[in-house]
Parts: sequence; structure tokens; C-alpha cells
Amino acid sequence: MGSEWSILGTFTATIMIAYTVFDKFIPTHTRSYIQIYVHKIIGFLSPYIHITFPEFSGEHLKRSVLFTAIQTYLIENSSQLATKLKAEPANDTHKQFLLSMDDNEQITEIYKGAKLWWGSHKTMIKTQSFSFYPSSDEKRFYTLSFHKRHRDLIAASYIPHVLEQGKLIKLKNRQLKLYTNNCYTGWGGHRKSKWSHVVFEHPARFETLAMEQKLKEEIIDDLLTFKDGKEYYNKIGKAWKRGYLLYGPPGTGKSTMIAAMANFMYYDVYDLELTAVKDNTQLRTLLIETTSKSIIVIEDIDCSLDLTGKRVVKKEKDIIEDDKDPVKKAEEEENKDSKVTLSGLLNCIDGIWSGCAGERIIIFTTNYVEKLDPALIRSGRMDKKIELSYCCYEAFKVLAKNYLDVDYHGLFPIVEGLLKETKMTPADVAENMMPKSKNDDAGTCLKKLIESLEKAQEAAQKKKAEEEEARLKQEKEKEQSGQQEAKTGQKAGKEVIKENGFVH
Repeated sequence: MGSEWSILGTFTATIMIAYTVFDKFIPTHTRSYIQIYVHKIIGFLSPYIHITFPEFSGEHLKRSVLFTAIQTYLIENSSQLATKLKAEPANDTHKQFLLSMDDNEQITEIYKGAKLWWGSHKTMIKTQSFSFYPSSDEKRFYTLSFHKRHRDLIAASYIPHVLEQGKLIKLKNRQLKLYTNNCYTGWGGHRKSKWSHVVFEHPARFETLAMEQKLKEEIIDDLLTFKDGKEYYNKIGKAWKRGYLLYGPPGTGKSTMIAAMANFMYYDVYDLELTAVKDNTQLRTLLIETTSKSIIVIEDIDCSLDLTGKRVVKKEKDIIEDDKDPVKKAEEEENKDSKVTLSGLLNCIDGIWSGCAGERIIIFTTNYVEKLDPALIRSGRMDKKIELSYCCYEAFKVLAKNYLDVDYHGLFPIVEGLLKETKMTPADVAENMMPKSKNDDAGTCLKKLIESLEKAQEAAQKKKAEEEEARLKQEKEKEQSGQQEAKTGQKAGKEVIKENGFVH
């Protein structure tokens, strides 16, 4: 046994000395040729193929999209298969940390009968040249190994599958963001960024949305059809976007509907404030910088901006004074009203610029749909118009489940009858039904709601009676005015006849 260990030690030492001589004394270009032929010999003898996916690529060491997608894909699988893991802080996700394969670890996977191996590796960089771009002292990369007979399967099917799954997993686990157009200006009047964002944490879901179940299912089906419609939109030659118009009285849940749509689709939300946009060019720039898989929202479109294109014309005297005072002119230029026009808005959401980013939903909200220009809400721009009206019985049951955690109560029939005769928004129903103290149970809260509904019913009946009384009074006054005008006309006719000598 001792002699065998001695032989092994001698062999190992010989290999190390040979590698040192090779590394130190053989020229670089000669070593490259030797390595090429060595790999050819190994490839000829070995039946396996190895593919390397480096972490950084390109001139400026940009992080590889392939590496990121593979890393995301392996994180979902390596925590189940690997025995050597490392914990990393989770960025842009709802998780606190992520488990991934440690360096020099390998896992095995079976894909359509083909056995393959993923390896995680790290090498140290020996030399590093000066660069303005941040770099690391180490290089990380993944290797994919498989048998030669599976080459076509891996290249044509497996690798695209891994990349697609990695993108979907990242999209599902990412933290949604709520963006708003930034009106802050830095030194010299230059805007630091066009959009600023916060984490989007609104808890609204379709399950907790107070509305008719049939309408809710219709909206969900429409969203799913749009989400899976990339090939269809390409086929018909139309930009991959969808327009929604949400209209109804205040308090009917338009903003909550938008939040539920964002959570359901895993889309970021861009809340576009038109009053902060100076002109059509800036509006176009803002919309170009929105990403795919996003919802662009313009709330209260009827009162956000005057989209008629009419502007107040300055007097010639004011123009001359502005030209003489450049400081005043600069201040007024910064604080002037928005010059966004209706045509500019329409071109951005439905013109040639609308296809700059795919898979986007554009939502307008309004309390008064009759005030909107027909060109703004025509089919093709606003593909689906959703009316969110007063609270119905189905919506009330959802609110009762959300706020009181009850599916049915003996007071439900009374509430149902009152809701049929009274107009009350879901926001008002929820406020009246919300417990105000720890001692308030479901019955107490429902009684408060019934009292509010009865008061609203009495107020509505009183208002209706006053309106009817005012209408009758107006008709009576109109009738008396007509009679008075008739008498005056008859009197004037008699006088004319008398003057012309026709009276007998």
C-alpha cells in the first residue's frame, strides 16, 4: 500500500511540474494551439458536449441576459436538487433571500428522456486592465453538459425552454412598481428622470372586488385573452395593446379595479399625470420610456386637462415685455400651462408611436363619460368600456364577506330590498358596514348600514318629491305665462282693428 501511495504522489508531482512549465515557459499563442488540439482529442474520445454561459459579456462587461434567465431557472430547481447551496439577498422580489447552487456544484436534470448536467463555476482573473466600468476579480459561469446524441434536442428545444421559464419565473416573483411622471427639475432646469416609482403593494384582487360576478368573469376572460394574444396581434398587424374606459359615479371602485388588474396580470402601473406634461413631445417621450407588461393610467380624463386645443392668445404688449426680461420668460416657460392637445394624446396611444412597447394596457377613468370627446373613446382606442355603477346585492355580499367575514345573515334580505330602491356607492356601503369598535359584530354593522340606506331612501324620496313639485310649479307658471301672452295678443289685435276702422 505504501508503494502505491508513493507512485501516486510521484505521478501527481510530475503533473504539477509539467503544468508549471507549460504555464510559465510556453508562449501564449503556442499554448492556444496546444489547448485547441487537446480539446479536439478529448472531444474525439468523450461522447459529451459542454456549453458555457458566462455571467458577463460584451465590451462593457454587461450582465448576460442568458446567464440571468438560467440563474432564475436554476434557483427554482437547485434548492430541491443541490446539496451545496448559498443564500443570497433577494432583489426586486417579495422573498427575503434566495437559495442557489454554490460554486463548483452540479445538479442533474432529465428533459424528454435526455440526461444533462448543470454546473456552477467560478474562476479568478489574473490580470485586470484599467476601465471606467466596474469589474470583478472573479468570473462566474454555468456549464451545461449532455451526450452528443441529444445535441439537436438541447439546442432547439431545451435551451429556449430554460430561457422562457426563467423569464416567466422572474416576472412572477418580481416586485411590482407604481410609477409617476416626475416633474422635478435639477440644476440648469434639466429633469433628473422622467419617471419615479415606489413599490406597488395595493392588496386589491378580483376575489375581493365588489361588483357583479358576471361582469367580473367577463373582464378576467378579456385580460387573459389579451395576455396570450401576441401572435394574434402580430397576425392582424395591430399593436399589442388594449384600451379600457372605466366610468361611473365617484366611489364605485375605478381605482380599485385598476389595482386588481395590475395584481392579476403582474403588470407595473404608470400613473400619468397630464397636468405635469408640458407638450406633446414630452408626452411622447414619457410613453416611449414605459416598459412592456405595464398598465398606463390616466385618471379623471375629463378634468385632467383641457384637450380642446384652445389656448389663450397673449397680447402684443405682453410678448414684447417677455422678450425684454429673459428671467421672467424662463420662469413662465417652466410654469406655463400644459400644451398637450387631443390629437397629440391620440397619436401617442393609438398612432404610429403606440407600438413602441408591446403588451401594454391603457386605462382612462372618468365620472362623466358624456363629457369626453367621441374620438377619444371610439372602438380601437378604448376597446372595452366598463361601467362601474352603484352597489348591487351581489357586490354587497362580497363586501360583507370582506369586512364582516359572513356569507349570509338574517338581515341580508332587508339590505337587498333597500339596495334595489336606493342608490349607494360601494365605498359608502363599505364605510357604513365597517366595524367602529371591537364590540361591533356583524348584526350591529348591518343594522347601521340599514339605517343609512333608509335615510338615503328618505332623502331620495324627498328630493324626488321636491323635483316633482318644482316641475309642476314650472308647468303652471308656463301655462299662466302662455295665457297672459294670449290675452295680451288679443288686446293688441283689437286695438289694431280699431285703428284701421274695421270695428262695426
